[in-house]
Amino acid sequence: MFRVWVKIFKDNHMLRDTTVENDENLTRTKKVLKTLEQACYEFDLGVPIWLDANIADFKRVAKTQFRQESFMEHIDFDYLEFHVIEEDMTGF
Repeated sequence: MFRVWVKIFKDNHMLRDTTVENDENLTRTKKVLKTLEQACYEFDLGVPIWLDANIADFKRVAKTQFRQESFMEHIDFDYLEFHVIEEDMTGF
């Protein structure tokens, strides 16, 4: 099972959150991209762009924050946090 917790923050307060699961037989990268896309769909947001800083953070701690510079449209919150909370490593 691959599960992520996606949260929207503004002024250090969590406004919304969701947990997205994926148990498909995909690579880790594809699971990450697909769960981010699903969360953004649920929040009615465009999918953010992975900047170098996001990739570095995510590689280090399986967590990153997408701020305004990662979105093509204006966002009315400070950042979207993407955090892997469960990961079954079988098959990797």
